[in-house]
Formats: sequence, structure tokens, C-alpha cells
Amino acid sequence: MSGLLARLDRLAEVPVLLVALDFDGVLAPLVDDPSSSRPLPASAEAVRTLASLPGTTVVMLSGRGRDDLVTVSGFDAPVRLVGSHGSEFDPDLSASLGRGEFLTPAQHDLRAALIEELQTLVDDVAGARLEVKPAGAAVHVRGVDPAAGTALLDRVRTGPAARDGIDATEGKDVVDLAVLVTTKGSAVDALRAHLEADAVLFAGDDVTDESVFVRLSGPDVGVKVGDGDTAATHRVASPEELADALTHLVRARPA
Repeated sequence: MSGLLARLDRLAEVPVLLVALDFDGVLAPLVDDPSSSRPLPASAEAVRTLASLPGTTVVMLSGRGRDDLVTVSGFDAPVRLVGSHGSEFDPDLSASLGRGEFLTPAQHDLRAALIEELQTLVDDVAGARLEVKPAGAAVHVRGVDPAAGTALLDRVRTGPAARDGIDATEGKDVVDLAVLVTTKGSAVDALRAHLEADAVLFAGDDVTDESVFVRLSGPDVGVKVGDGDTAATHRVASPEELADALTHLVRARPA
């Protein structure tokens, strides 16, 4: 971890810094019941302190719907929250980024049909959960019998996910379906340009976070939390280790 801390020391000196962080498995340990997820106290303290520093913007960037992210994270301004893999921004950010109503009437109809079909599939599997989002819905199988969960996700992939106009994103024990294409990477690009950030720190744990890691360069720092192939330049073993790294950045960044 010494190499990461040295990079964070250099990152701390840039005038305008964007800190973008996934939530589940990054600030909060993974749990079977998503509604019970909460950030580690050390991570929450570091996030709030960083967000209060001049020239520093901290954004939660999650696959969760934004309202759900607000509930489980406990964060509010000046911490910014972006949900649904980058399609749901804070209202003031949406306005400043020129994002208005992001679904067309046809997409609204497609979303309604998608949710109805997914609910029917989920209702047949004990413990499976459907998370409804503004652009679609996600099927969660964490905590479900492994064979039943795998079979359900396979039915989702070959059924609703294969329909025209549906964009499917794979994650850990989840398939996220939306009626428009959006990625965390494109969200970070938009935020970087809007803020005129000199560098970005991004931390994530899932395959959906790779769309950000592949975009980072120069003074940017990418941190993969946990196992798995990644394009990130650094890795930590757990949310607890990431909390230590964020605390280090707090101490290194001039107030």
C-alpha cells in the first residue's frame, strides 16, 4: 500500500481534485441485505472531511438508484450523489450539465414493460430482489440459493436483457437493465469537464467500475477494492484498507 500512499501524496497537491467513489464493497462492506448497507465510520468521516476542503469535490457514483443511495449512505451536501451507473445526478448538477428529462416517451413505455417482465421472473425465486430505477431495474440474487440465482440471471440475460433497446450491465450477483446506455466512465468524464478537475481519484470494486479505470491517466489514481482483473493502477484488499487510504488523503490535502 506504500505505493498508493505515495501517489495520494502527489494527488493531494493538485488545485482541483475530483474524488469519485463507488459505495457497496468500497465504502461499505458487502452484505446480503442491500438495505442494511452502511459506510464504515472511518470512510464516512474521510468523505465528509474531503468534501469540505477547498478545490475538492467528492461524488458517490453507484449502481444504486440515487434515492436509495441517499438512504443507505447517509451523505448529503457537500457530498454529491450520482446513481444508476451515472444516469441520475443531483438536481443542480443535472441542470449545470444540461441534463433534462432523460427518457423519451418510448423509453418510458419500454421501461414499464421491462419492469413488469422482470418482476414476474423475480417473483418465482425465493430471496431474489428487483430494484426499480428511473431508467430501468436491477435483479439481485445475493443471498439466494446459488443454483436458483444463477438460473434466474440466465433467464434475465436470454430474455429481457436481449430485447432491442435494453442495455444490460453485469455486476456481482446482479444484472442491471436500463432503457438507455450509460456508464460510470461517461459520468466521470462529464464531471471532470464540468469541474475542470486537474486529477481524479476513483475507487471501485466491480466490473462496472472498469469503465472509469480505463479512462484514468496522468496524475489520476484508480484503486480497485478486492480481487479480480482490473485496469486500476492500485489495489487494496478491503473497504477497511480503502478507509485508511482516504484518511491518508485527508491528512495530505492542504486545507
